Amino acid sequence: MLSVDWGRSGTPSSVAARRIGSPRPRPDLIALVSVAVLVGLGLLNLQALGDRSLTNHQSAVIVAGLVLFLVVRRWGVASLRWLGRICYGLSIMLLLAVAVIGDIGYGARRWLTFGSFTLQPSELAKVGVLLVLAQALSTSRPWWRQLGVALGIAAVPIGLIAAEPDLSTATVLAALTVAMLVLGRLPLRVIAAIVATVAVTAPFAERLLHPYQVDRLHAYLSGSRSASGPGWTIMQAHIALAWGGHDGQSHQPMHTLLAEYLPERETDLAFASLVEQWGLRAGILAILAAAALVWRIAVASRHARTRGAGLFAAGLAVLIGIEVVVSVAANLGLVPTAGVPFPLVSYGGTAATVHIVAIGMVLALRADAERHYLWLPPMWRRSHPRLVRLTAVIVIAALVGMIGFALNLQRTRGPALREAGLTQMTRCISIPAPRGTITDRHGVPLAVNLPEDQVWAIRGMIGPSALSRLATLTGRPRSELRHLLNADEQAITVKLMTLSTAAGNRLSAAHLHGVLVVPSAHRRYPYGALLGPLLGWSGVASSEDMKRWPDVSLGEIVGRAGLEQQYDPILRGVDGQQCMYVDPPGVPVALGAITPPVPGANVRLTIDLGLQKRLDADLTNALSGGEQGATVALDPRNGQVLAMASRPSYDDNVFGPPVDDAALSRLDNASGNPMLQHATQVAAPAASTFKLVVAAADMVHRAVPPDDVIQTGSTFQLDGHTFHNWTDLPPQDLNQAIAWSNDVYFYRLAWALGAQSIISTAQQLGVGQPTGIDLPGESAGYLGTPSSVVASGAKWYSGSTVLLGIGQGYLTVTPLQDARWTAGLATGALVTPHLGLSFGGGRRADTGLSWPAPRRLPFAAQLGPVRTGMRTAVT
Repeated sequence: MLSVDWGRSGTPSSVAARRIGSPRPRPDLIALVSVAVLVGLGLLNLQALGDRSLTNHQSAVIVAGLVLFLVVRRWGVASLRWLGRICYGLSIMLLLAVAVIGDIGYGARRWLTFGSFTLQPSELAKVGVLLVLAQALSTSRPWWRQLGVALGIAAVPIGLIAAEPDLSTATVLAALTVAMLVLGRLPLRVIAAIVATVAVTAPFAERLLHPYQVDRLHAYLSGSRSASGPGWTIMQAHIALAWGGHDGQSHQPMHTLLAEYLPERETDLAFASLVEQWGLRAGILAILAAAALVWRIAVASRHARTRGAGLFAAGLAVLIGIEVVVSVAANLGLVPTAGVPFPLVSYGGTAATVHIVAIGMVLALRADAERHYLWLPPMWRRSHPRLVRLTAVIVIAALVGMIGFALNLQRTRGPALREAGLTQMTRCISIPAPRGTITDRHGVPLAVNLPEDQVWAIRGMIGPSALSRLATLTGRPRSELRHLLNADEQAITVKLMTLSTAAGNRLSAAHLHGVLVVPSAHRRYPYGALLGPLLGWSGVASSEDMKRWPDVSLGEIVGRAGLEQQYDPILRGVDGQQCMYVDPPGVPVALGAITPPVPGANVRLTIDLGLQKRLDADLTNALSGGEQGATVALDPRNGQVLAMASRPSYDDNVFGPPVDDAALSRLDNASGNPMLQHATQVAAPAASTFKLVVAAADMVHRAVPPDDVIQTGSTFQLDGHTFHNWTDLPPQDLNQAIAWSNDVYFYRLAWALGAQSIISTAQQLGVGQPTGIDLPGESAGYLGTPSSVVASGAKWYSGSTVLLGIGQGYLTVTPLQDARWTAGLATGALVTPHLGLSFGGGRRADTGLSWPAPRRLPFAAQLGPVRTGMRTAVT
């Protein structure tokens, strides 16, 4: 047996034989397997991203690192001192060179380039600082001298790295320095004071940060996920983690496109990229391999032959632990995106080589200790690095906690994040749905679609060969097509031309890449001005249309007037869409799902086309130049409008497409308001047609018995005013007065009834109120009362009551109101006029449109004399 006393310097001062024999050092298989797993996962990530050059470069670097690994495996403790000095001195010189001739990237100067070889000196500085600190803290100097030397050693590279700027590496080195002070067994109170000082002064250091660093910090603290800010990086990392699921996306066709949306996917966000491509299982494997590596290095530090070797191994465990924890935490959004790569997984030649060599040195130091185990004192007599195993346990616990966080993120936010990822890489264009046709009650088409095909080119997908082939098939010059493609560089798709359906079918059969043939249709109205104001027209939705129908999108075709507008939700159908996948700049790269449009339903009207033609012809013949008028044929039993003519009229085909600008200009300057539907939108004095309402009021209030014969003549005198008849008529009763439209009779009857009696009956017959017809823009007309007239600033005279008897004065009505009260007096019930009869068509059975039942008039039983007069008028 030998006993060994260790001095402060970490070398044996006395020896006593303990054991005979020297076993051959055994390799640390767990550490080696962990390194292999991390390296393999990093290469798998690069391979899945599809950049062969990066994969080849990283493979070459790893091979070089493994060669150096095998070399340093043969070194012993004696090499640490000179190796540390070389690494430290070389890293300082290279960092100084970076400040002068370094390459600039991402707003920082961090790299040196020698031909095709790129070096990042800050990675070499990590090992250099670690080696020199381990030697400085293993001497027998007083603790305060060790502290001064250690801080001086660390300050130079930290300052140079922070000036690049590379705040993340500088912070890692600062944390490593503090950890080495703890591991080196310096007084904890001193270390605590240093840490407290740094914590207190840290907020003031924000002024030293660069703008992008401040943005990262604020984005993390505010939880920002803005697409224009650094918070977007965290959002993309979360989307990648969610898309990865358990098995990853590397086997899916779109996996490389998914990867393009993840920034820094090879380096800082390599963990998120690994999960996205190979699933959370690969991510967990990487974390467990890193945890195992940290633990084995920490254990190796306790078996080192010298104090300096132990501190170096413990420091490397802390360094790798810090890098893994910070990198994974940043990928998960638990800390600001710090720019710390995942050791051996992230792309980076210098970092990979340095880490592999450093791990090889630790394993060499442990093997060296095993070769010289005869001279080692008992474990309890050695001065181990302080808290190294506890630190390793804390690192491993943090990593296990992050595994749980990743699992929870996939479970709770996975669907929403996957949807967000799909949305950001998908653009959809609308495929218009054909509008339903409009027919008369017998099925005769009144508004139809002329089918055609539109040819769209997808910018970024159509190549020169497809463009040439398209020009050949359509007979269009290639230069013209290219000009159209370049006209709007912001558009995803460009409409190139319109073809007949036969030509469109031939083009579809060619299957040209980046060319879409989209079925379309032009609205046409076969009968033009005959039904123009009634049917209306369709066109691009206005802002008012989009407020009326919130489901309408910008640029969609909707009904703009008449029945097209009234029944637009039925006629419009549901637009389809062609989706495509775009890269981050928004350039389409592949077609996605297509949703066919759902055609609109057909609407059948109550209109009888034959009767409409007859009614329109009669109205046209009755009007002289410049006059306007309207006629209505109404079924008095149910309110169905059988015909409704309006003159002057307009041809709704002028609204296109394409719009006939000249015809529209003529319509704007035409007299008689041809754009109005005169039966419902124009109110005028009711004149003699209102006498039926006055007669009905007499049936209710009995001011003059209907059989009484009244002196009429040609005039009526009241308060010094003379009111004339249209001709000199003999004494008449109500029946005769209605048949002959006797003005004087109704002057006298109105004066006998009084204004309020007439007005109350008129209101019950719907005078001065909308009829409720299914046409937009209906006028309510005006039924003045003594109080409303006075309120408007006018005056109700006694003559106003007299004139009301013949439909003059404070009274305007639409022709449809007139037809409605006439029908109501004929049947005893007030109907709701309507034009819609049913809707359906295609595979859908016709569905009848429901309307309010006729409303029985309270005085219907008293209307016999009025009906007799109406019958006498036409016989």
